[in-house]
Amino acid sequence: MCANKHGANQPIFTPASPTLQDQPYAKQLPQGLWTTGLCDCCDDPFICLQASVCPCITFGQNSEIINRGTTTCLRSTMIHIAMGVVLCGWLYGCANRSRLREHFALPEEPCPDYCTHIFCLPWALSQEHRELKNRDADPSLGWQGNVEKWSKEKTTPPIVVPGMTR
Repeated sequence: MCANKHGANQPIFTPASPTLQDQPYAKQLPQGLWTTGLCDCCDDPFICLQASVCPCITFGQNSEIINRGTTTCLRSTMIHIAMGVVLCGWLYGCANRSRLREHFALPEEPCPDYCTHIFCLPWALSQEHRELKNRDADPSLGWQGNVEKWSKEKTTPPIVVPGMTR
């Protein structure tokens, strides 16, 4: 489910800037647009089911990538569960969705981030997971797994400041 704890010599990447057009990705995607819609859950039925049955796992996986490994999948999952118990899980989810949108300069649509996480949680988590995968960051691998994948493929991580190196 969650990736293993990160090694001591793991590269740390800095936050992305809103201008990612010049980044050489494995796949060239239109900047400023979501690659899938909020209701396109059938594009990845497993993630849709996982986000519906146990959203905290999908949230944890997404969060580890969005936060570039500074927060582990397990820690994000536990925080989301704890906040969900007091009916505030949407606050943490909203913050992650906003951060994801900043990384890729995505619009806040079809509604504000907080509404998306309050009323459409499984769909929002599924869309965020698909977005990360479509932009070459597989949340199921964890941050360290993605760093290794990008190093092996010699590709530029999608969530990195232009000009930064590993």
